[in-house]
Amino acid sequence: MSEERVQQLIESLGLQPHPEGGYYRETWRSLLQVTPADGRGARSALTTIYFLLPAGAVSRWHRVRSDETWIHIEGAPLEFFAIPSNAWRLDRTTLGPLTVDQTPVHVVPAQWWQAARSTGEYALVTCAVGPGFEFADFEIMSEQRELAERLRSQWPQAGELL
Repeated sequence: MSEERVQQLIESLGLQPHPEGGYYRETWRSLLQVTPADGRGARSALTTIYFLLPAGAVSRWHRVRSDETWIHIEGAPLEFFAIPSNAWRLDRTTLGPLTVDQTPVHVVPAQWWQAARSTGEYALVTCAVGPGFEFADFEIMSEQRELAERLRSQWPQAGELL
């Protein structure tokens, strides 16, 4: 059933492979433009996507130059990892239906490293980025060899998501 549901979601939502892993489709790009103070130029005020992580797929360690909100829609909870931009510590969150141990909404501040994986057959989320997402503002950790090695040696479980 779940493999069928994953295929149904990919087809019905028009999802495509994402460079960080999983599948996505942009669902909104604001016409309102903002100019971030960090000098990167004008961006849409907000963008949103559907993002699907089937079992075995991961959202590889990456960071975005804007704040990003993850909202669980359906499927299994996500195991979510983050490393703050100003401290070398590993934060863990479970993103899923609201319970004592998990939350349906999680915000990742700009420039924080982040990674995730489904705890079951699949997880479907919406991600909202503001100022809006541009691939020019996106970075994969595995391209920074020393940083990736540090992550692997200090937190082997989190290093599996490189």
